[in-house]
Order: sequence, then structure tokens, then C-alpha cells
Amino acid sequence: MQVGVTYSEPGRQLWLDIEVPEGATVREAIARSGILAQFPHIDLETQKVGVFGRLVKPDTALRAGDRVEIYRPIVCDPQTVPRRDLGEGEE
Repeated sequence: MQVGVTYSEPGRQLWLDIEVPEGATVREAIARSGILAQFPHIDLETQKVGVFGRLVKPDTALRAGDRVEIYRPIVCDPQTVPRRDLGEGEE
């Protein structure tokens, strides 16, 4: 069956469509994709993964057409970043 595996970071995005056997897991799809060789700093023990924007465990079984996503950690605390007001009155 065919699934997609995607990862992005500033300035570089990768989306691969790959073939995996029925019953393949998220972890197996990521390994088969070769994405870990291209981004060796990805750590599946600490980074979260998902399917179509929903967090899942790496041992989650996939279905044909699923899109596996590897998420980067947040690099800043949203509580400390000034909020930009995009409302009325901006000049």
C-alpha cells in the first residue's frame, strides 16, 4: 500500500510517497522512507509523530493513503513571544 512520509524545517521540506506492506507501522514507514538518513538529527524517541495532523504512537498501524508527519520540537516558549495584533488600526 502507498503512504506519504513528510518532514520540514526552515528552508527544507521533504514529502515522500512510499510503498509499505499491509499492517506497516508509522515507525516502519519512516524507516523505509530513508528520511532518517537525510535528517540524521531526527530522534523518534523524543519527537512526536502524527497521521494527518493527529498525534499517534510510532507503533500505530497505517492504512493506504495515510500521511505520516514527523513534528519538530517547539524552539521558543509561546508565553514569552510577543503577540502580534493583526486587528484593525494597523498602519
